[in-house]
Amino acid sequence: MTRAETGRTVRDLMHPDARCVGENDSLRTAARMMRDLDVGALPVCGSDDRLKGIITDRDIVVKCCAEGGNLDETTASELAQGLIWIDAEGSVDEALAKMERHRIKRLPVIENHRIVGMISEADLAKGLPDDRLAEFVHQVYGRM
Repeated sequence: MTRAETGRTVRDLMHPDARCVGENDSLRTAARMMRDLDVGALPVCGSDDRLKGIITDRDIVVKCCAEGGNLDETTASELAQGLIWIDAEGSVDEALAKMERHRIKRLPVIENHRIVGMISEADLAKGLPDDRLAEFVHQVYGRM
């Protein structure tokens, strides 16, 4: 499936209005935001409103709590993972390829150097044919 075949871009499937946790905010703040927003991941943004990475609920538990870290002293930027993102006008195929290659389940969506949304496996599940969704799941989960 390509953009030419579907006429859809990442913008068509993404969850708009992604909220960022600040790079200097504590992990407790991040965890509370995740709870309040009912999400499992947050983009981490700097004071310049630019994407610095992404943090997941699993990161907080495994990399801080399980290691005896302090949720109030550890900042979101300390656990933020790499800068993998996609342009809002990118094709759904491009998003799938990035997510499969990096074995990630969520991808920040950028427009004009600012985050405008997130695309997740749940968004893909609503917008992909069953065979393509099955291939995505195999690529991301099957090699763990």
